[in-house]
Amino acid sequence: MTEFNNKPLRFLLQAINYTVFMALVWYFATSPSVRIIADDEAVITIAFAHAGQLREPCRRLSQEELNELPANMRKLEDCPRERSPVTIEALLDDEPFFSASLPPPGLFGDGGVDVFHKAKVPAGAHRLSLKMNDSVRIEGFNHQLEQQVSIDPAQILLVGFESDQGFVLSGGRK
Repeated sequence: MTEFNNKPLRFLLQAINYTVFMALVWYFATSPSVRIIADDEAVITIAFAHAGQLREPCRRLSQEELNELPANMRKLEDCPRERSPVTIEALLDDEPFFSASLPPPGLFGDGGVDVFHKAKVPAGAHRLSLKMNDSVRIEGFNHQLEQQVSIDPAQILLVGFESDQGFVLSGGRK
């Protein structure tokens, strides 16, 4: 019997398969253009974690109350764990684009909330107003920022919050 050597044929078919596969990868990597935002749009992203203030202030225990407690449980102040909900309102050119009241998570309502919101807005100069209340003991908003911002097309303006500084903007021109 004669044996047929099909190695060259196998190499040729492998080369064709690899070429077709790489052509498909190249096509889907370059040709389908995906546009997440339009040419004249920008994005404002509000993202931060914050724990609301305690619902009730700490209370100083009297000497009689301290005497009733076991020696290893005595502390001068009794502080409840439950925190206030965080209410946030964001306006762009006096038009609201985000508003939420977020209750504190956790079994005892003592956790911090995570805020995340992304909004597409027209690029250009805007008046940004951010307001937040993190205490049920205070009427209105106890953290505020009003600022003129200029956002370029396809730019992301990030809004964060630091407890000691208040609202922090990054990514846009002021």
